[in-house]
Order: sequence, then structure tokens, then C-alpha cells
Amino acid sequence: MHKFARLAVFGAAVLALAACGNRSEVGNVGVDWTGNDISIEAVADPDVQGVVCHLAFFNRSFIDRISQGNWFEDPSYSALDCSAVGPITVGDIPLKGSEEIFKEARSLIWKSLRVTRIYDQANNSLIYLAHAREIQQGSGKMSLSVVPLNGLDVTWKNGRPTAGAVTGSVMVQ
Repeated sequence: MHKFARLAVFGAAVLALAACGNRSEVGNVGVDWTGNDISIEAVADPDVQGVVCHLAFFNRSFIDRISQGNWFEDPSYSALDCSAVGPITVGDIPLKGSEEIFKEARSLIWKSLRVTRIYDQANNSLIYLAHAREIQQGSGKMSLSVVPLNGLDVTWKNGRPTAGAVTGSVMVQ
């Protein structure tokens, strides 16, 4: 079999496998005649019950992959919005630093779309950041959403952290 034909068969197999299972897909919007779509997925925070993020991202079609080249990669662009959908129970989350709650490949090897959570203790808020991660030439393409915890029904499994002044932050009351 010719090398190009082998590559085409391999690429088709990879695309078919990537299409298997819809994880937590909420919907799809077609954006052009070649079959490119914007997909929307619901992403539940595994350590914070009652918070759901909706993540929108671009899915390239087979026709677009063939005509544009770069068969094994999707764009890094994404949009994110998170909200409280019921009583919130905060599990074992880091109070400093960040924690990745979602990851999805955007290329065969090098690039992924991620959602990372950060707890802003001074403002008692959960910050969710959707961003692309690449091995080289990191991307500044990102989207941000904040879920303020003040005034909500929130239970802390490990006890509520004390609100203290955090350097470089502004306390909003």
C-alpha cells in the first residue's frame, strides 16, 4: 500500500475513534457547509458538587482537515461559563494554587484544551479558566468564569476557610 494511502487510512481511523462517545455533549451548532461545528459540553467539577461549567469549542470537519492540511489538530479557541446549579458542596480543593478539572486533546499529540479551577479566598469565589496547553509555543487563548460563593448555600467538607487578607487581592463585600 502506498505511504500516502496508509496515512489516509490511519487518519480516518483516528478521526473515527475521536468521534466515539459524546462524553457530556450538550449540543452542536453547524457553522459552515463543510461540516465544521461548535460543540458545547457540560463539565461538572469533580470536587465541587453543584457547580457546572459549559465549555464551547470548535470542531473541524473531515472536509476542512483535508482542504486545510494539519489533519490532526483543532483550533485552541474556547468559551466558558460556570454557574451554581444547586446547593454547593466543596470537597478537598487546594486553597492556594490551581487544580485541573477537565482535559481534552485538541491534536493527536501536542495540544489539549483544559479547564482549571482556582479558589480566590479573599473574594470567596471559584475561578474557572479554559485554556490551551501546548508542548511548545504556548497559547494565550483563554476564557474565564467566576462563581461567587457569597450568599449561596455552600457546605465545606473540610470546614470553611477563614477569610483573611491575601496579598495582591481586593476583598469585596
